[in-house]
Amino acid sequence: MPKSYFDGVIAQDYDADSADMFDPAVIEPAVRFLAELAGHGSALELAIGTGRIALPLSQRGVRVHGIDLSADMVAQLRAKPGSEDIAVTIGDFATTMVDGTFGLAYLVYNTIENLTTQDEQVECFRNVARHLELGGCFVIEVEVPQLQRLPPGEKVRVFDVGPTRLGFDELDVATQSGVSHHHWILDGRREVFSMPYRYVWPSELDLMARLAGMRLRERWGDWNREPFTSGSFKHISVWEKTA
Repeated sequence: MPKSYFDGVIAQDYDADSADMFDPAVIEPAVRFLAELAGHGSALELAIGTGRIALPLSQRGVRVHGIDLSADMVAQLRAKPGSEDIAVTIGDFATTMVDGTFGLAYLVYNTIENLTTQDEQVECFRNVARHLELGGCFVIEVEVPQLQRLPPGEKVRVFDVGPTRLGFDELDVATQSGVSHHHWILDGRREVFSMPYRYVWPSELDLMARLAGMRLRERWGDWNREPFTSGSFKHISVWEKTA
């Protein structure tokens, strides 16, 4: 079983620490996008966490089943109204199987990068394909690696600086790997969190999808379907199971 980085105090403080991601202006476009794809079918969320997306999607009438490695994150989900309508399986989302098939699977907020090898990311696509109905869709929200912002010879990129927060990435462009470091003050105490990740390019994800019997259906710059361009900082990609 892979190591879980979202246990204990990280799970306890996750919602408060990620408050900007719980803003309705952030959540509503994502839920609307996913609900349109799910239709009257069911959805599988990989890395369901505390239910940021799953709960409002379930409230729209979509049957949601989640997978998550952290029992502590799921405990935070279970403390929320409406969570009783959502089934959750504890396990590695790259390999864990659940009963049934789904018309939609999704993985948001850069979480594909939590799989720190290419083999694990390929296996994630294969696992999703095993769960999808023919014609079903797999949606990923992930950053576009911002290597053009990294001066030659540098390996540290700062992404967040504020009175109570500092965030920076250590990058190794030879291995496509990084470590994300977070330092912040919450309720008067200092917290530190570091986690490894593997960044991945859109074309690389498309090839992983092809290996799993899926093809790219659409790609956007955000959940509101703004065009994806060379200046986009992230992409929302949708692959359809064809085989």
